[in-house]
Amino acid sequence: MKNKKYFNLMWLFALIVMFGCEPYMEDGPESSTNLPPDPSTMDFSIAPGADAFHFKIDLVSPQVSGISAVSFNLGNGATVKSSSATAYYPLPGDYTITMTILTNGGSSSITKTHTTTETDYSIFTDEKYVFLSGGANATEGKAWVVDSLTWGHFGIGPAGGTWPEWWGANPLQKTNSGAYDDEFVFKIEGFVFDFNNNGDSYVKDFRKDLPYYSNPEPLYGEADCRVSYSPSPATWTITNKADGDYLILSSETPAFFGFDYGAVDNEFRIDELTENKLALSCIGGDGNRWYYLLIPKGYEPPKIEYAVDVQAGSGVNAYEVHFTVNNIPSGQSIDNISVDFGNGTVQESTDVNEVFTNTYMRKGTYTITVTTTTSLGVYTETQTLEITENHPDYEEFLLDEMVMYNDFSEVIMAAVQGQDCAVETVDNPMRLYPNKSTKVAFYSKTDNPWANAFMQLPSGYRFDLRQLSTFKIQVYGKAGDVVLLKLENTDWGGDAWMSGVELTYTIQQNDTWEVVEYNFKGIANNGSAGGFFTNDVTDSNAAVSHDFYNVIRIMLNPGNGAGTHEFYFDELAGPHVEGIKSAKVR
Repeated sequence: MKNKKYFNLMWLFALIVMFGCEPYMEDGPESSTNLPPDPSTMDFSIAPGADAFHFKIDLVSPQVSGISAVSFNLGNGATVKSSSATAYYPLPGDYTITMTILTNGGSSSITKTHTTTETDYSIFTDEKYVFLSGGANATEGKAWVVDSLTWGHFGIGPAGGTWPEWWGANPLQKTNSGAYDDEFVFKIEGFVFDFNNNGDSYVKDFRKDLPYYSNPEPLYGEADCRVSYSPSPATWTITNKADGDYLILSSETPAFFGFDYGAVDNEFRIDELTENKLALSCIGGDGNRWYYLLIPKGYEPPKIEYAVDVQAGSGVNAYEVHFTVNNIPSGQSIDNISVDFGNGTVQESTDVNEVFTNTYMRKGTYTITVTTTTSLGVYTETQTLEITENHPDYEEFLLDEMVMYNDFSEVIMAAVQGQDCAVETVDNPMRLYPNKSTKVAFYSKTDNPWANAFMQLPSGYRFDLRQLSTFKIQVYGKAGDVVLLKLENTDWGGDAWMSGVELTYTIQQNDTWEVVEYNFKGIANNGSAGGFFTNDVTDSNAAVSHDFYNVIRIMLNPGNGAGTHEFYFDELAGPHVEGIKSAKVR
C-alpha cells in the first residue's frame, strides 16, 4: 500500500506541474486508476460576461472525484487550465469550445459551438493588435522575422529576469540554423498565425526528439539541432496577466519564433511591442526564461554610422583612438563613448570629437574595446594592438616567489569563472587545517566532459615559468576523483586547447582538504602545438615558457561527461606574474 500511495502522490504532483491549478480531490478509498468521466455525463455552461464580447465558461458536470484536472480550449487561440474561464470573442463568428477532463486513467472531452454576432471595434485601434497584425486593412496580415542583426535576438536568463543576462546571440550567430528565413504572420481575421519555416527549424536539444521533428543535425559544436519540420495551422490571442500581456499560440504541433525553447503552455510574455519591434520571452522547457527579438519583414532599422580608428600617437608606445561620425538619423543621438585600452585604462566622453590617448608600458597583446551608447542601443567594437617592446621607463620586477592568485576570501588577483559549469563562492565545508578559510570555491558540472573553472590574466599579462613553475591549489572532494590543472593561450581562440600543458591529481581521501602541487618542470605541452611544441615548458629557450600562457583551467574528471561531478577548491596560487601585485604564499 505504501508504494501505491507514493505512486498516487507522484501523479498528483505531475498534474499540479502540468496544469498549474489545484486538482479536484475527494475523500474515499484509494484506487490506483481514476477513470475519466463518460463524455455523455459531461457538461459546461456559457453565460454572458462583463460585456458583449466576454463570456463566462464553467464546468457543470460531472462532480469530479479522485485526482483530475479540467481545461478549456476557448476556440479563440487561448487554453485555460481551470474549471472556469472567461472567454474573449472580439469578432463575430462560430467558436468551438472544448472542455477536457484529465485523470490518471485517461481523458475525456466534449465540444460546444458558441456563436457571437458582435464586433469589438476597439481591437482595430488597440495598438497591441494593430502593431502585431497590421490592423483591419492588412488583409494578408503582418509578417515578422527574427532580428538577426541585433544582439540578443535569442537569449536566456533566470526565470524571474527581464533580459538575457546569461547569454544573448550575437548578430548572425545562428546562421544556417533554419531560424533566420522563418516568417511569422499574424492576421486579425480569424486570429490566424502562419508559421512559414521553409521546411526546417532550430530547436533546443531537449526538444529534438519530439515526433514532429526529423533529421536532427547538431550545429556549432552544440547539442541544439536544425530539424526538418512542417508546422500545423495555428491561431493566436493576447491575454493580460498580473505581470503584463501575453501572446498565446495554439496549434496541434509546436509554434514558436525561430528557436523552439519548449515554451510552457505556448505563452510568450510581450516585453515590448511597437510598430517595428516585437520583444518576447517565455519560460522554456528547462525552467529558464528565453528571449526573442523580431522585426517586420523587410524593415531596415535606422542606423547610426561611425568609424573607430586606432593610430600611433606621439611618443613611445603612445596610441590614440579617433571616433568619426558618418551619419546620425534625425531624432537620434550618441550619448556616451567609452574606450577600454585593455591595460586597465578606461576613458569616457560625451564629445564625439574627443581623441582618447594612452601610453602602454609593457609589451604584449592588448584588446581595445570601444563601447558607444546611443539612442538606438549600445554598440561595441574591438581592435587588437600588439606592443612589441616595453616602454623605456618600464622596469621589470619579477619575484622568484609563489603568490596567491585567488583565495576567495581576501585576495583576488583575477576572478575565477566557470565555463559550462557552475563556480561559486560558498562557506568552507570543513574549517580545519590545512584550510581554515571562511570562504572557498565550489565547482559543479553536469553532463559536460570538459567543463572547467578558469582564471584568465588581464590583457597584456602572461605567466612566466622560467624561474618558478609550480602551481598550488587545495581540493576537497571524493577519493578517486581527478583534478586537472591546465595552462593555455587564449590568443589561439577555439584552438587554445592545442597550446596547452596539463597535469592531474587524484584525490586521496573523501571530504578532506588536500594541498596539491602541479610542477610543470620537464613537462611537454600538447603535441598539436606545432612550432610551439616543447618537451619542457619551463625551458628558457622555449617560446611557451614566458609571454605565452595567460589562463589556468581547472577540471574535475576531465573527459567524463556523464552525470554530475562536484568538489571544493581554494587557495589558487602560482608563480609571480610580472606587473601584477598579489599576496605572497608562505
